[in-house]
Amino acid sequence: MSKSPQPTISRRTIFAGAGAAGALAAAAVVLPRAPQPLAAVAAALPEPTATGGYQLTDHVKQYYATARI
Repeated sequence: MSKSPQPTISRRTIFAGAGAAGALAAAAVVLPRAPQPLAAVAAALPEPTATGGYQLTDHVKQYYATARI
């Protein structure tokens, strides 16, 4: 019966583990924050007085909500 060699921990494994731990720490910092409700932001904006130009529509609000970091 021959012994199988035990795997050794390489520098690459240690750095990968440190990177994963850093990513988890960053996620833990970001996740507890609750995003500001979109309705409160939309209520604070004034209604447009003239037609044409930039208009904050539901489609644009949806894009802004998905583009937040």
